[in-house]
Amino acid sequence: MVKLLGGRAASAVIGFLMLAFSSNANAQAIVDGATALATPAIAAVQAQSVQSVTAKAPATMATQAAWLYKGGWGLQALVDKFATNAQLDEQTNCLATAVYFEARGESVEGQLAVARVVMNRAASGRYPPDWCSVVKQPAQFSFVRHGEFPYADTSSLAWQRAEAVAQLAAANVVPSLDPDVLWYHATYVAPTWGHRLSKVEKIGAHIFYRA
Repeated sequence: MVKLLGGRAASAVIGFLMLAFSSNANAQAIVDGATALATPAIAAVQAQSVQSVTAKAPATMATQAAWLYKGGWGLQALVDKFATNAQLDEQTNCLATAVYFEARGESVEGQLAVARVVMNRAASGRYPPDWCSVVKQPAQFSFVRHGEFPYADTSSLAWQRAEAVAQLAAANVVPSLDPDVLWYHATYVAPTWGHRLSKVEKIGAHIFYRA
């Protein structure tokens, strides 16, 4: 009888210890899981697919870029990271096209400034309300012919960088021109309208203005 009770008692003790150990392990797993979710680096590194939405940078790309920028990444490093043949929505593709044809030979800062002017115009109420309409507006961007874009080499690194700049601009990750900067021209021309505007700054081969 004593042996029987002793065996049952021992089993109960062992069962209790196993339950406690299991609970601690599960609790630790939950803590570890919460830590992983709370670590931006894991989400940033593991997020691979880029989903496009109209006039807005993909959430995963925007989240990664914002976190990396806060971590000390410069614009050039961000452009190099996201310079891939991403599937862009129509509006962001128009923005990338403007960057490609207007500033592909410029620094990434100059390319971002061109993208920002397009975005500023669309938000200003003085120009068409979306990026494609701004870029295709007659007599505004010289590369546009009868509302159509010329051929762009979408397999080139220049195009991939233009896509990255457009996405970063859409995500509003890196500061650029103020919202009231709506005009620019190349340094090798001197349009008459430039005298009626306030010069903001020169970035590469372009001079930017506000009213």
